[in-house]
Amino acid sequence: MIELRDVVYCRLGTKDLAGAEWFATNILGLEVSERRRGATYFKSDERAHTLCYFEGDPADQVTAFELGRGEDLQTAAATLEALGHHVHYGSREECDARLVREFIRFNDPTGNVIEFVVRPETTGRRYHGTRDAGITGFSHVGLCTTDAQRDEAFWTKVCNARVSDRIGDAPLMRLGTIHHSIALFPFHKAGIQHINHQVGGTDDIQRSFNFVSENQVNVTFGPGQHPTSTAEFLYFTGPDGMTFEYSTGVCEIHDEPLWRDRQFHFEPKGFCKWGAAPRIAAFGDKKTEDN
Repeated sequence: MIELRDVVYCRLGTKDLAGAEWFATNILGLEVSERRRGATYFKSDERAHTLCYFEGDPADQVTAFELGRGEDLQTAAATLEALGHHVHYGSREECDARLVREFIRFNDPTGNVIEFVVRPETTGRRYHGTRDAGITGFSHVGLCTTDAQRDEAFWTKVCNARVSDRIGDAPLMRLGTIHHSIALFPFHKAGIQHINHQVGGTDDIQRSFNFVSENQVNVTFGPGQHPTSTAEFLYFTGPDGMTFEYSTGVCEIHDEPLWRDRQFHFEPKGFCKWGAAPRIAAFGDKKTEDN
């Protein structure tokens, strides 16, 4: 089994790097950690970066997960290749561009581009956002799936993810004690469905709701509270149609042997206790819409 520690970064292609940087700093509230030719790196916690926008196709999206050691990476690559996945081994230049010691890249069964990395850099410097959004760190990703049962099996049987809860067929899966680090939402194509940052509290959710609304940002869900993770949340649209989420108060699962995953309805009440309805394609049943 491939032992994943945590989700560590997302890489997003964009046709407008300057515009993406403006949004990430002035609206989302991230800190620029580094600029290189054709790429900007952003901090949200003690790690060197958790998001990178680079000049390229907006459909070029990558999600990365950390493994423990180089030996684990070699074992993971052998496991994936035995299952028929084409595995790309990162060159020295590619590793440098990701601020990691080693990595491999492959496509999950839906076609999402995934990187497994070893020794992602930390900086020793605290995160200091351009605006005070209250961000405490990058926390989880939602990925699109064209077959939720198949992809759940990949993440839970090939890898070490455990299902915490399901909304319809969409599994919310943990890697540690946090309720979920990966969520899979049925959709007609591959892609990152949303990117989550945790914030300090309810006040941060409400302040950001007012702030993004005043700045004409498209709020797609919330404020609300998830009945699954108990997290209070706000979803809104960023560059190239990417959905970003703030949340706070996510539950932790410490009694691992005693926890039993629960089934929630794939309808608004399964997503929000407060009665908010999502305006997000993958949170509904319109599988022919664009992400």
